[in-house]
Amino acid sequence: MTYSVAVAGASGYAGGELLRLLADHPEFEIRTVTGHSNAGKPLIASQPHLRSLAHLTLRETTPEVLDGHDVVFFALPHGASGTLTAQLKNVRLAIDCGADHRLTSEADWAAFYGGDFNEPWTYGVPELIVTGESGEQSRQRTQLVGATRIAAPGCNASTVALSLAPGIAAGVIEPTDIVTVLAVGPSGAGKAAHTHLLGSELMGTANPYAVGGTHRHIPEIQQALRGAGAAEDPTLSFTPVLVPMSRGILATTTARIVPGTSAADVRAAWEGVYADETFVHVLPEGVFPRTADTIGANTCLMGVAIDEAAGRVVIVAAVDNLAKGTAGAAIQSANIALGIPEATGLSVNGVAP
Repeated sequence: MTYSVAVAGASGYAGGELLRLLADHPEFEIRTVTGHSNAGKPLIASQPHLRSLAHLTLRETTPEVLDGHDVVFFALPHGASGTLTAQLKNVRLAIDCGADHRLTSEADWAAFYGGDFNEPWTYGVPELIVTGESGEQSRQRTQLVGATRIAAPGCNASTVALSLAPGIAAGVIEPTDIVTVLAVGPSGAGKAAHTHLLGSELMGTANPYAVGGTHRHIPEIQQALRGAGAAEDPTLSFTPVLVPMSRGILATTTARIVPGTSAADVRAAWEGVYADETFVHVLPEGVFPRTADTIGANTCLMGVAIDEAAGRVVIVAAVDNLAKGTAGAAIQSANIALGIPEATGLSVNGVAP
């Protein structure tokens, strides 16, 4: 079966990555692409690398243009998709790559985003471990089967949540006093022109931002860790640092090991959860990932180390923020929702050098 697809926000970085992956998906046909200021222009003027889609022209982003497609992907700024999605009448599956439908707490939305709160949708991180009220464990993919509305994750949020969830679910790490520092590429901030994202401002330097608990992905991570079975409300010190690479995230996360837990049990928690996953790989002991190994791939690679002197576990995770962090997660989730084999249209192979 072929599903008709529209991509809203197709002129941006996330929209471009969605289109790059969708172009080779055997069961999706891209029929409509929309933009804002670029409406009426050829798609290829905004996305010159997408040569196979040169026949498409950007249209206005309106409910009327988007309605009637089998699948609509939204790659719009935060706060822009909620109103649109509420007006869809005839769309089998909608996937929002923005934040509008991720958070279940209206108070968290008000504190970190502001504006109108929208209904939370099914969260699109298939590999994320979920612990039920009775202690039974499953994966988020079970909730995606047959879903009609999906919230794709924040790239930083899913990277950190995947890094920590195995230890939380196994009860081998404490959910408080978590510290994570992320080296991130500026493409995560979108395509709009900002002085601090200019090449001349980024080259040769590393720039921290959203320091001191202000980053919008913090409540999303805490929400995921509560779902994984955190015994206490998670506390998280989160510091992102812009570095001069166009795309990628390298997240170094540490958490206290529960006293009395052996190093072997700690490592086994991560290896056991991800042993059979196609896109999340725990590397051999002593091996740690590079962002370069994930570029263009729908993979999250992680290394796990035990700092016995500090009593902490250290997880180093690498993803391509536009692929596994955004567009890849959205397409992977769409596959599950529609009953398509989960890995269809997605690759574990990166681009090197």
